[in-house]
Amino acid sequence: MVDKKMMLIDPHIHMTSRTTDDLVKLNKAGVVAIIEPAFWLGQPRTTVGSFQDYFSSLIGWERFRAGQFGIRHYCAIGLNAKEANNEALAEEVMELIPLYACKEGVVAIGEIGLDDQTALEEKYYRRQLDIAKELDMVVNVHTPHRDKKQGTIRSMEICIEHGIDPNKVIIDHNNEETAKEVLDRGFWAAFTIYPKTKMGNERMIEILKTYGTDHIMVDSSADWGCSDVLSVYKTSQLMLERGVPIEQVRQVCYQNALTAYGQSGKMKEEDWTHPSEVDDRALFQGNSVLRGQTSGLDYISDSNVVT
Repeated sequence: MVDKKMMLIDPHIHMTSRTTDDLVKLNKAGVVAIIEPAFWLGQPRTTVGSFQDYFSSLIGWERFRAGQFGIRHYCAIGLNAKEANNEALAEEVMELIPLYACKEGVVAIGEIGLDDQTALEEKYYRRQLDIAKELDMVVNVHTPHRDKKQGTIRSMEICIEHGIDPNKVIIDHNNEETAKEVLDRGFWAAFTIYPKTKMGNERMIEILKTYGTDHIMVDSSADWGCSDVLSVYKTSQLMLERGVPIEQVRQVCYQNALTAYGQSGKMKEEDWTHPSEVDDRALFQGNSVLRGQTSGLDYISDSNVVT
């Protein structure tokens, strides 16, 4: 396989579900920055306190943990579509979102949107768009797994109704069915590469041949399910192998994510091109990632981590 290492950004990855070895793999693959949208944890939360602790971990521990392995961590804060269907809890979460949205490293409201496309999902999607508009923030939109085209179009129509600039909205989890509509309307189109579902990296190359590279980005969404933390890297390598010019690969696997989320003013290239030196003895609230080791840098160079 062609191995032309370049700087990569994964603009949608759920590192709270991943291990330290995954951070090492990302580092070795050239991933310099990641964006972690708030999401569903696999089972419904029952109290607002569990949301509060989760949001705090996204701006705190996870940011610190990634930084210890040389990766800049940013996040998006929002109420996901699934849990918007618990109205009493959703009301409480709405109170939290503005408090966290303005924190350091929060580059968007997200991932929000529609899943089963219920009235409650739409209600809280609209509420969060209003928050994004008031705070002038970028938005990351989850699109449904079922009736995807209908849900994607509806999601964009609602954005327009709320006066949201399409250039500040990333419509995520696209496929061949939705790509044209999203791009024609001026939104950013993100494609989540899953090993067996949603979008494969072979299909992604065909998307580029059809639509070019403008307003398109690749992500992994790597989470607690069957997913691949190296999806962005592997897709970039396959693109090069298939003759896609390196400038185009760089655009969809790096630059477009930086341009879109950089509108937040909180994500800048110099964050990783001129980083502070990693102090692997540093603590976050009294805790480190070393777990008894003397150096995290030794672990990064450990050949036992298979990539």
